[in-house]
Amino acid sequence: MYDGGYGDAVNDRGVVAKTSEEWLTEVSPEKSRGTFKLFLGYAPGVGKTYSMLSEAIRRASRGEDVAIGIVESHGRKAVSELASRIDRIPLRRLDFKGTVFEEMDVDAILARKPSVVLVDELAHSNIDGSRHTKRFEDLMDLLEARIDVLSTMNVQHIESLGPTVLQITGVQVHETVPDWVMQRVDEVQLVDLTLQALKERMSRGDIYPVDRVERALSHFFRPGNLIALRELALRQVTQVVDHSLDAYLTKDGAQSAKGVLERIGVCINANPAGQYLIARGSRLARAMGGELYVFYIDLGKKLDPDEWKSLTANLQFAESLSAHVVRASGSRLIEGIREFTREYHITQVIVGRSVRAGWRWFPYLSSIHGLLRDSPTLDVHIVTQEPHS
Repeated sequence: MYDGGYGDAVNDRGVVAKTSEEWLTEVSPEKSRGTFKLFLGYAPGVGKTYSMLSEAIRRASRGEDVAIGIVESHGRKAVSELASRIDRIPLRRLDFKGTVFEEMDVDAILARKPSVVLVDELAHSNIDGSRHTKRFEDLMDLLEARIDVLSTMNVQHIESLGPTVLQITGVQVHETVPDWVMQRVDEVQLVDLTLQALKERMSRGDIYPVDRVERALSHFFRPGNLIALRELALRQVTQVVDHSLDAYLTKDGAQSAKGVLERIGVCINANPAGQYLIARGSRLARAMGGELYVFYIDLGKKLDPDEWKSLTANLQFAESLSAHVVRASGSRLIEGIREFTREYHITQVIVGRSVRAGWRWFPYLSSIHGLLRDSPTLDVHIVTQEPHS
């Protein structure tokens, strides 16, 4: 190598060569935010925290500065042993109604500023007095500080999947993470385990105390539930991968912008099953890179207190998924839907139907046929709403 006279290193073919510092800058440019990796599971006990700790130990062995922000061992010996091999940032102690709780200390992590921090159980709700209400909000602060984060979560905690999980398992999940958080994930790793292996872990008392095993196996951990949840987890991983690919292609200029933006419209009423329709619409819109609209038409029927409560919950659920909520008044449902789809340029509409029998089915079918006839470019999805329990 020799100096070509302009301060650049030039090789023996006369080509200007980059210095080692220039190569490092190009390969590892200054990042504007941290990288978010999520270990996603389909049920407690599949090994999310263990997998996260294993990766943390590997990264530490390569010289990265790794620290634990918070890890929940739940008394599992293998998890505790791995966690003991990583530097742990002390938790923050908070007094709530006379009881002392421990939460992740975000300020201490920001002051320590490791390269990588572990944040277990992303859907956790913080105790009053914490920096934020939810742990995923703490995680966003760490990413903004350019700290890479490894985190864990089960698929049933994704907000839009709540109605589906309730329908599958009969369990209402209260601690959830908004869907936009999943769009912020840079890398997702599915922590998979066969149903048989999970059952064996359960039977040994590796997941819950032995006295809770029988009840768990006959309720949430029924094979049918786990198979369905496992499929949901696989779909989520696919969506994250597709989102990452689309972002890369757009940035790289390899893919032109889509000519038509899909607009998914969901028509709801005061039926509690409306949340299931909204969740379906949200997943469809997200998968297609489109927008979600939720429509309610007041037909003049007086609602009782329970119906008002259900309608309010449906609309709030739609807003939590960043849907455009549209309310209108009218006397004919199908005419209202027709006007809604025209005004907001809806490309696909989801309507629900309760289980109907005999002659009651024909007026409904006739109305849907009229909608299809008058809106030939509109795709209509008719989704059966199972009786709400």
